[in-house]
Amino acid sequence: MPDPLITLDIEKLVAGGLGLSRDESGVVLVRGALPGERVSAAVRAGRGVRQGVTREVLTPSPDRVQAPALPTVDLAHASYPAQLRFKRGFVEEALSRIAKLRASVGETVPSPRKWAYRNTAQYLVTPQGLAYRERRGKEPQVVGQDPLVMEAIQAVMDRLDPGRLDPATEVAFRASRLTGEVVAALIGPGEPRAYLRASDHLLDAGVVGVSLAQPSERRFGAGVRLIAGEGEIREQFGRVQVSVSATGFAQVNPEAAGLAYVRAAELAGKGTHAVDLYGGAGAIGRHLAPGFDRVTVLDTAPEALSRGRQDVAVSGERNVTFRAGDAARLSDLGTDVIVVDPPRAGLDEGARGHIHASTADRLVYVSCDPATWARDVGDLTRRGWKLGPVTPHDFYPQTSHVEVVSVLER
Repeated sequence: MPDPLITLDIEKLVAGGLGLSRDESGVVLVRGALPGERVSAAVRAGRGVRQGVTREVLTPSPDRVQAPALPTVDLAHASYPAQLRFKRGFVEEALSRIAKLRASVGETVPSPRKWAYRNTAQYLVTPQGLAYRERRGKEPQVVGQDPLVMEAIQAVMDRLDPGRLDPATEVAFRASRLTGEVVAALIGPGEPRAYLRASDHLLDAGVVGVSLAQPSERRFGAGVRLIAGEGEIREQFGRVQVSVSATGFAQVNPEAAGLAYVRAAELAGKGTHAVDLYGGAGAIGRHLAPGFDRVTVLDTAPEALSRGRQDVAVSGERNVTFRAGDAARLSDLGTDVIVVDPPRAGLDEGARGHIHASTADRLVYVSCDPATWARDVGDLTRRGWKLGPVTPHDFYPQTSHVEVVSVLER
């Protein structure tokens, strides 16, 4: 039985790009709606807050625009200036509701590109073609054209015959805006020799290197092997060039991320020793290098640390070192500034404790999740830290995701 249709008036947009409305039964969160709109929505009954999907817009917002029907975008139906306003609102709401703080939030820094900004993408390989992964219980959707990915990735996809990627179950791409090159990773069980035909086809389609990753519950957690060509390509992030691969972590919008990294370095200022925690291959840490006698990049990912060491060997930066470790290592480092860019889960209690116990008097916090960022900021301010400038950055146009660049001092 289909979900019942309900007419709803949308009050505001909340995290996740959902429109908040109310009826006689309580709050309803509606996908595909904008503030000020009246919509007809299919609402699913269930425990907790009900959720719905817009089926018809009865009274449209002036911010509404035509949007592609893609599972990868949840805010493309809003104009880009409206997206930037909404994202600032998400950060403001997290600060007041979660951190219990009243603080000024700057205007959202826009992405230099609104479309074709993603340097990475991962698709299912299906008999019908490359497809977006299943979302919310729906069947895979064949890609065709993906307006979010860089033109170089789309050009490779246009030349591919997915039937020739067998026995791969998925394929991942990484492109470089700097060089125009693309590397790929096939994902599937078995030995590399079983993928030589698929690898040759990818090379013919324009990639410069192919790796093989075994299926794993944790993304690329079962190991990666290079089977043809180059495993890495060069990309520009702000003021530094870094090596990126099809399987290693790097921000998907290098131009927007570069703006945030430059801002983080400005907030860090100058000093004797800076620590870049969760530093990966050191894209942020290397931005700190001109202002500090030494910079230590800590991370738990050997692949990222290896790429970072190679990058500084090429660039000649002598004051940046890479160490395997996490927040528990802070106590023996001695630092005056800490920069963190943690995963979506934010800083765990132990990490916050070690940061507070460190010698640092400044913390630059870069976050991809306003909710966990606000939780951590609230905890640190209760310990005596003071929150300084807060600036949202848009790494993911057409989606509800927003990054935050902030600083705390004591």
